Amino acid sequence: MRTAVLLAIAIVMLVVWIFPVAWGLLTSFKTERDVLAYPPEVIFEPTLVNYHDVFFGGASIVPNLISSLIISGLTTALTMLFAIPAAYALARLDLPWKHATGFWVLATQMLPPVGLVIPYFLLLRKVGWTDTYQGLVLVYLTFALPFAIWLLVSYFEEIPREMEEAALLDRAGRLRALWHVILPQAKGGIAVTVIFVFLNSWNEFLFAVVLGGNTVRPVTVAMFNFISLEQTQWGRLAAAAMVGMAPVIALGLLAQQHIVKGLTVGAVKGGGRR
Repeated sequence: MRTAVLLAIAIVMLVVWIFPVAWGLLTSFKTERDVLAYPPEVIFEPTLVNYHDVFFGGASIVPNLISSLIISGLTTALTMLFAIPAAYALARLDLPWKHATGFWVLATQMLPPVGLVIPYFLLLRKVGWTDTYQGLVLVYLTFALPFAIWLLVSYFEEIPREMEEAALLDRAGRLRALWHVILPQAKGGIAVTVIFVFLNSWNEFLFAVVLGGNTVRPVTVAMFNFISLEQTQWGRLAAAAMVGMAPVIALGLLAQQHIVKGLTVGAVKGGGRR
């Protein structure tokens, strides 16, 4: 009975999650007449005109996809570059003000993003970094770095200290122990962190629409090209959404094995300690 109830709950949750995506996919193959038909049509003659307009039309989002890839890729790379040694230090080293530093990192996640838009805009305008890649990457880094540090700390703390101590006894040094012992054991956690950081950067809209412009215009902002006061081009908007989802889905599929290991390592190890 319990298994049946859990299965039913899982199916309901899956349907609730997948329905908007499936409906958006169907809409992307509809003409505007089919989109506005009432009652909604599930059986229709599909068309690729929406995808043609999204890729090759006057409102093509290809340049915006490139901008999003640059911003998200740089943000993810820089975040991991700084987050890995910072998380290792918080998890392994006996540093002065360690707990205060950890609390400060956590406190930065409590700030409402909307309250920081104007200060960030004034600061970037002062240094001439509005509508630039480095400006948006810097802003995204301030949010991604604390999140990544706290996520990685939990994975680093799960790795037995004996493995690292054995490397240190062999005169490996902290950096070599981190590279050859800690990182291979934390591949799953690193993969999870990379996915979340990339996903958050890719989907961000608020700072992109305020701090970006004509030169740097991520795909989340470019989708507004299909929305106007007169009408919303639902077919093209749905096609743009499907195209915008593709890189994140591809990244998730490529790192699927490491993600599953990373999400289950804490539960497995925790169960072993009981």
